[in-house]
Amino acid sequence: MKDAFKKIKVLAMDVDGVLTDGRIIMDSNGVEIKNFNVQDGFGIVFLKKCGIKTSIISARESDVVAHRARDLKIDKVYVGVYPKLGAYEKMLEEFKVQDEEVCFIGDDLADLSVMNRCGVAVAVANAVFEVKQIADYVTVRADGQGAVREIVELILQAQGHWGPQLYEH
Repeated sequence: MKDAFKKIKVLAMDVDGVLTDGRIIMDSNGVEIKNFNVQDGFGIVFLKKCGIKTSIISARESDVVAHRARDLKIDKVYVGVYPKLGAYEKMLEEFKVQDEEVCFIGDDLADLSVMNRCGVAVAVANAVFEVKQIADYVTVRADGQGAVREIVELILQAQGHWGPQLYEH
């Protein structure tokens, strides 16, 4: 896996069930609330600091996701896209990268088409069976519980970026 992680120039992610615990909470006014993990967010900051691009590819549109993506300065955000493969191909073109330079983290059936194309397909620990079956790597951590951070650390370690020089400045 280390050799595959060395090639990564883009980390692309689903949102619900990857960056969040998969729950969609709505109040009586229909206002949506999602839980995001701060370690995942800080990991994304580390990636960007090392020149690795980030992308969200989600089948669901959400103002909450748009706010979080702006907060983390995610490079490309594709929401309300299903199937996801068209957005993935657009992302490849916009970033000028090849499949093998992309790591994608998913959890459910909507992610299979992208996972079958990308260089490193990652399933979160509690992903559905079919997603785990095709994954190159299954995280130890669950969705919304640091699974993204786990992958960020593996990518940055493989590329020689992980260490005090990264997080002390």
